[in-house]
Amino acid sequence: MSTLRQSPTDPAFVQDPYPFYAAARAEGPLHHWEEYGMTAAFSHAAVAHCLKDRRMGREAPPECAPVIPERLRAFYEVEAHSMLELEAPRHTRLRRLVLQAFTSRRIAGLGPEIAALCDTLIDGFPEGPFDLIPAYANRIPVIVIARLLGVPESMADDLLGWSNAMVAMYQARRTPEIEAAACQAASDFAAFLRGYVEERRTRPADDLITQLIAAEEDGERLSTDELISTCILLLNAGHEATVHATGNGVKTLLEHGMGAEVLTPDRVEATVEEILRHDPPLHMFTRWIYEDLDVMGRPFRRGDRIALLLGAANRDPQVWDDPEVFDPSRPVKTNTSFGAGAHFCVGAPLARLEMQVALPKLFARCPGLRLTEMPRYADLYHFHGLERLVVARG
Repeated sequence: MSTLRQSPTDPAFVQDPYPFYAAARAEGPLHHWEEYGMTAAFSHAAVAHCLKDRRMGREAPPECAPVIPERLRAFYEVEAHSMLELEAPRHTRLRRLVLQAFTSRRIAGLGPEIAALCDTLIDGFPEGPFDLIPAYANRIPVIVIARLLGVPESMADDLLGWSNAMVAMYQARRTPEIEAAACQAASDFAAFLRGYVEERRTRPADDLITQLIAAEEDGERLSTDELISTCILLLNAGHEATVHATGNGVKTLLEHGMGAEVLTPDRVEATVEEILRHDPPLHMFTRWIYEDLDVMGRPFRRGDRIALLLGAANRDPQVWDDPEVFDPSRPVKTNTSFGAGAHFCVGAPLARLEMQVALPKLFARCPGLRLTEMPRYADLYHFHGLERLVVARG
């Protein structure tokens, strides 16, 4: 197994990490990534295996759990109750309770409401060039989540600010200033939601917070801290992924001269899947190793960590023909953009629905949509999304 060196904040890598992935994958499924100090999985087979192997997980083994400094306590107090960072039995219990409220039927029923929201946002587009990210891609997921939770849409900017500050903790460019902002955001977000949770305990409403309060399994319910962390996770994870996937998708479609013709009712699902495969919003997810094991012939020990490169797995030529080519007509195969196994993204159906509604709406209402400046990706790794997407309506 070779050692690779590649700074995740290098400007060339940020703009196009795929040549690095391709070169590494061609040499083998696993390599040691020097900058991260851990083994990284580059092939689809290795990534898919590790996502599903229950001998690996997100929660640190007790003897490896990092000591949280006091200055970061506010952030990690929220993370301590997040499904994303837990394993069975706590993860199993939380996920089942959340799925009682976040049902596929409820998500599917949001289609007309999302379409109406898209129309409202498009009606507000300016005549000249504008940045589509804050005008459209950002607004859809945060407003949908606000409505689902039952919090005022007027709080959307606050929710976005808190979300962006907290999610920055997972980026390679993390600094003490970013850490301080994330802790303040976690405190403010939790305090805001705590008031809503307490209110809904005495005054139930037709919203997700009320349904999460009511969810019960074997006599157990979510605690207030678990409710708060779950609501924050639904916004942070769902919003971040959908914004980047929508922005990356519009960029890719415009650069390839494609639009409404690949977003028709009979083609939109395949096009969205190809967008998610070709340029996913999240490129790395890590796992702890819980027992001594082998992966693709490589031995690991309890307490090791492995980086799963979703962006590399999605362009594996062993799975997709001409994987570097964006082809909405290709047969759909399972990609790793939303993970797999026990931690498969709870919000994946909502993210897909938002894209399947928002993209056709955008290109139908703005048939002459065009780029007015070259898009650039932001320094966000291991997320992958645009700084700006400046367009004009034609």
